[in-house]
Amino acid sequence: MAQPTILLVDDEKEIIDMLAIYLNNEGYQLLRAADGTEALEVLQREEVDLIVLDIMMPKMDGIEACFKIREQKNMPIIMLSAKSQDMDKIWGLSSGADDYMSKPFNPLELIARIKSQLRRYTRLNVPHANKDHELEVDDLTINTQTHEVKLDGKEIKLTPREFAILELLVRNRGMVWSTEKMYETIWKEAYYDSDNTVMVHIRKIREKIEQNPRKPRFIKTVWGVGYKVE
Repeated sequence: MAQPTILLVDDEKEIIDMLAIYLNNEGYQLLRAADGTEALEVLQREEVDLIVLDIMMPKMDGIEACFKIREQKNMPIIMLSAKSQDMDKIWGLSSGADDYMSKPFNPLELIARIKSQLRRYTRLNVPHANKDHELEVDDLTINTQTHEVKLDGKEIKLTPREFAILELLVRNRGMVWSTEKMYETIWKEAYYDSDNTVMVHIRKIREKIEQNPRKPRFIKTVWGVGYKVE
């Protein structure tokens, strides 16, 4: 079985060379790019399983590149940044990244995160015969034809709105949805800042599918931005 291919995107050659040593030792296939524009060009001609993407780069930074990548690709993206403030992390994750690490970082920790993201991506993308209408996240299964939701084989009763929200988040795994965008997509009407309808529905869904709604496993809150399913 072929080893996964990882695209390293950073304008600092020393960092790319250092990461290449660790990743080569793990047997991964490597591709390189010095900025977002070059990364998009690589993705046009090569199959890539995971991207390590720096934020601060010339020509096209990592945030803009991540948005463009997510228009067509759903492979895991781990962002790197010399900035460590919470808002920088939120911007990185809200652009479509799956994970975020601040520079300087421990290369062994990055390797561990790469392995974790690849395992998750592989598990979520295993083809299931005659199950095109089923969405799965770990032990949570959503049947889009029968509108059934099962957790570890046990049926969970959701209202039509709750089902629509859960389906939207699961279909767009890794993407952060603001309450405004979610409301206008599901309810198909204008959103008002004072409206907490989405928040109430998210709470009810969590009460039904989460073992501990205060520490959700499925629907994650990205503070100040919105919600996502990883």
